[in-house]
Amino acid sequence: MQDEILLTPWREFPVEDSDPFAPPQDEEEWDFVLVSDIHEVGSQKEIKRKKFLDELSKKGFTIKQKIEDQKLFYGLRAPRQLFHKYQQLLRNPDHSWHSPDAHQEVPVTTRIRIVNFILQNTVTPDLEKLQDLIKKKVFEASFPLHKKEEVREFLKEKWARWRSIFHHQPIEKIRCYFGEKVALYFAWLGWYTRLLGIAALAGFLTFVSGFTIFSSSQVSKEICEANTTVMCPLCDQNCPFWYLSETCTYAKVTHMIDNEATVVFAMFMAIWATVFLELWKRNRATVVTNWDLYGWDEEQEELALELINNLQHEPRQYQHSYLRSTIVLTLVLVMIVVMIGIAQALVVYRVVATALFSQSESELLREQANTVAVVTGAVLHYLTIVIMTKVNRRVALFLCDLEKPRSFSQREKKFTMKIFTFQFFTHFSSLIYVAFFLGRINGHPGNYVRIAGKWRLEECHPSGCITDLFIQMATIMLLKQTISNVMEYLIPCIAHRLRKKRQRPRQRSAVLGEEEEAEDPCKRQWLNNYQLNEVNIFSLFDEFLEMALPSPAVIQYSFTTIFVAAFPLAPLLAFLNNIFEIHLDAIKMMRLYRRMVPRKANDIGVWLHVLEAIGILAVIGNGLVIAITSDFIPLQVYKYTYSPCMAENSSGVDCSAGYINYSLSVFRTQDFEPQTRAQALPGFNSSQSRECRYRDYRNADDYSYTVQFWHIFAARLAFLILFEHVALCVKLIAAWYIPDVPQSVKNQFLVSKHSNLRKELSMMEYSTEV
Repeated sequence: MQDEILLTPWREFPVEDSDPFAPPQDEEEWDFVLVSDIHEVGSQKEIKRKKFLDELSKKGFTIKQKIEDQKLFYGLRAPRQLFHKYQQLLRNPDHSWHSPDAHQEVPVTTRIRIVNFILQNTVTPDLEKLQDLIKKKVFEASFPLHKKEEVREFLKEKWARWRSIFHHQPIEKIRCYFGEKVALYFAWLGWYTRLLGIAALAGFLTFVSGFTIFSSSQVSKEICEANTTVMCPLCDQNCPFWYLSETCTYAKVTHMIDNEATVVFAMFMAIWATVFLELWKRNRATVVTNWDLYGWDEEQEELALELINNLQHEPRQYQHSYLRSTIVLTLVLVMIVVMIGIAQALVVYRVVATALFSQSESELLREQANTVAVVTGAVLHYLTIVIMTKVNRRVALFLCDLEKPRSFSQREKKFTMKIFTFQFFTHFSSLIYVAFFLGRINGHPGNYVRIAGKWRLEECHPSGCITDLFIQMATIMLLKQTISNVMEYLIPCIAHRLRKKRQRPRQRSAVLGEEEEAEDPCKRQWLNNYQLNEVNIFSLFDEFLEMALPSPAVIQYSFTTIFVAAFPLAPLLAFLNNIFEIHLDAIKMMRLYRRMVPRKANDIGVWLHVLEAIGILAVIGNGLVIAITSDFIPLQVYKYTYSPCMAENSSGVDCSAGYINYSLSVFRTQDFEPQTRAQALPGFNSSQSRECRYRDYRNADDYSYTVQFWHIFAARLAFLILFEHVALCVKLIAAWYIPDVPQSVKNQFLVSKHSNLRKELSMMEYSTEV
């Protein structure tokens, strides 16, 4: 199609560069592009579009219009005085970027940021902004351009390629192209991944040490040899009595991850989380000092941009409404209750699934009914995470709009806290149940707690509760780091290809005798940028939140710290995922998505406080896992109170000997509930059929708790208090021992202040002498 009449003269240039994002030679570059459908002349949408462009023209914007495939493209270039005002108001904040050979007075990232702010805050006579016009389909998109420039070519070759997966990230180049906020994100992610390597090695060694006792553990040996210990049925209908030795392999796996090394590793991870954050603070201070942004004031820059856009602008005052806050708090609590309800629905599923699988015609399914229910429950948990992530995002945005935050940065902080809260409960509600409630509220044979009076609550596996948590975490992490990462790349890749195929410019056919039209380089550049995937305004949140889980880094960080005692391989999986995630994000940002509007920042914002809170939760969570979920405490109580080692002449005796018999209670089969119909084992004699064993500490006569139960309860409580106090003290000492700001940075500021004061004093004395 032919071009429309241009708003300013236009020159055509031959295509000499094969790069689809290369700008035409000798042509001034454009800051932004607006895209619109071709509306009927005189229609309401066409009038609204013209009003908005007229407002931009009044502010001195140069506008060029092109047409291609039923789309209108408007190239926008801001007047130089906008950037001069910015430098004067903020005392040239980008002076460190300048060089004598610079073609522009301000960096490209600053130009884009200023122009984007002007576009988003330009108001038409109808009191409509650009976002309002996009919602009303007046405009379809607005975006800055990916251009062929030295920085972009460097990032494409040295960063956004799989062959550079183990190379150091070019943070300074990322800053020059995407701005400080994105650069700080990748700097943080790289730092987190490097230190995660240490945690991954420690977790791997913990797992290996557990593997060495796979067959040598005394507890495992006793379970494997317990071929005469008859256990109570695991369900009500058609479930047989069974021998404890049938769980031999499961018991070995359990004690491979539930041993003394796990306790040491949990303590190590609590210290690691603190050291990681303290070292990041030091690294961040060094980086932002080199960028001359240590004392940067976000609010001051925002006010400056408001005044540049409109000299008559009055700042929006801080406001607080108790009514709105109450409504928001109520809705947040409702969402949390909903997510806890979903976790309980998963519990009901596992209960019902276990009952159904145990009655299956498949022998394998009957024997492994509990394990299959746990695994399929974990898969369903993953699916709920995928669905609820989208729901949580919409609800968090709605609540932010309801609160009416004063500025974008304030809205960003509020959104961050809400989306993290929702995502945390979405991911961990089910895990919290498995870790701390599974097998502890289900009652005992003859008096089970039942759902709807029919299905009894599930029990822990006889070899230990921690294995259920291990299976749950392993399933979720593996699914998140495979399916989610693949979809995270494939969906935008396929979307880009479809958009490109659907919007490919039609070429005139030479066969029909028509003269082929020379391709317009500018039109080609704009069209290729338009065919890329849209960048969401909160897209960087996805990287911080789902880094691996739902696959950015805060949720992953939670998995690798809070329940790491149950899954020592979590840091290793996270480390391997992050190595690929960094370059996957780089490829998407450079090749599949439109250019992100650069944003200035001097830290990772409220995320730092979130990470510190997770560090405290990690201490509490791991302490509870070891004290409640693990068999570590009951085993230690047995060793030092009831074991053969406490008797005289006990040298050479394993202190764990007899623990399995000690940890099992006796139940009389005559006390079974009416709905329990157990199948007898072949060869049962009359004496064997009168009793069975189950995992608990109860008396055989009235099924009340034994003295051993209260000893273990007291030991669990004492360990929890001791573990958390020691870990928190170590965290505080580590935080005090490692300064947040390096001495070199402090000295740099000291010398700079001293030099500035000396110059001012010298100028004062010189003016006095004159």
